[in-house]
Amino acid sequence: MSYGKRRRTGYDPASIQEYTFPIENIPRLSARDPEVYRLIQASRPVVISDSGLINSALKWNLGYLQENLGDGSFHVYGSKDNRFKYYDEKRAKQCKSFPKPVKRYEVSFNDFLKMLMEKKNTRERIYLQQMLNESVGQEIVKDYVDFNWDWVGRIQNEQGWGPLSSNLLLIGLEGNITPVHYDEQENFFSQISGYKRCLLFSPDQFENLYPHPVAHPCDRQSQVDFSKPDFERFPKFRNARAMEAIVGPGDVLYIPMYWWHQVESLKSLSPIDHKLRDFSTTTSSGSSGDIPPVTVSVNFWYRAAPLPATVKFPISAQQRVSVMRNIEKLLASALGSADEVGKLLSTMVDGRYNEE
Repeated sequence: MSYGKRRRTGYDPASIQEYTFPIENIPRLSARDPEVYRLIQASRPVVISDSGLINSALKWNLGYLQENLGDGSFHVYGSKDNRFKYYDEKRAKQCKSFPKPVKRYEVSFNDFLKMLMEKKNTRERIYLQQMLNESVGQEIVKDYVDFNWDWVGRIQNEQGWGPLSSNLLLIGLEGNITPVHYDEQENFFSQISGYKRCLLFSPDQFENLYPHPVAHPCDRQSQVDFSKPDFERFPKFRNARAMEAIVGPGDVLYIPMYWWHQVESLKSLSPIDHKLRDFSTTTSSGSSGDIPPVTVSVNFWYRAAPLPATVKFPISAQQRVSVMRNIEKLLASALGSADEVGKLLSTMVDGRYNEE
């Protein structure tokens, strides 16, 4: 197992979990370095340390957000442990036996703060994931307008990406883990406060990570639990290899489309003073509490570039994943049931294409 040299910052090294696969560092570069743009052009991950993309949001601690985020309701997810494996609600309803790994709540921001206090000394965890939209307060709007849109817009134009589809605000307890998955959009993952460890895997490791079928509620997510991998069920996971970045305030990590990533909130050495406005600190259990340490991040998701007029062969690892997804969807539609896809593929492969 090879971990390489990590950035020395304000996180607790003891909160870094070790895994069975080798890990190498993702390059960390200045926005002034031309290599940044070569890596993005090549769909390779890179940490940009001084883009200034979200500098106007670096003051977004819980106190500031409490004052300015707005009075709307927010999407908060609850988990019985520290893993937040998400699922498609519509597909889950069609699969009666599917055990929902997380629970979703719609709450005010103050209620979210109370939930944080309730979970401080329990195994249960919560995670706020909310799109930044027109419901936010004017100060948040001003901060948003002051993002370094010139920098990110130039990259968007140079790469020919589609429009910005959303900005997702993420607030979670230290120790939270979003298990490995991939997205079908380009992503600038921007850290506002606290530290996160991001483990990335190239799309060419599709077979090593055993994703759920496309029709499954947990589509685009791996079936493998990194903390206790089942090598009998997932033997090729022994071949997995990762790239790693630890991002802190102001850092931006480019996560290319179809790159697998697991995101872990690390323990900070210096907790942030949130300076909350006075409000009732009595939890539903009848006791009062303090706000535990959290991490705050924002995603910038951009739609993929249009398909090229001429496809180059052999196709890229990203294109291979897209082809596999489309084949699964086509077969499910043609057969009238996603449950029949695996049987048909086995009939096509077993004894004909299997390696000896």
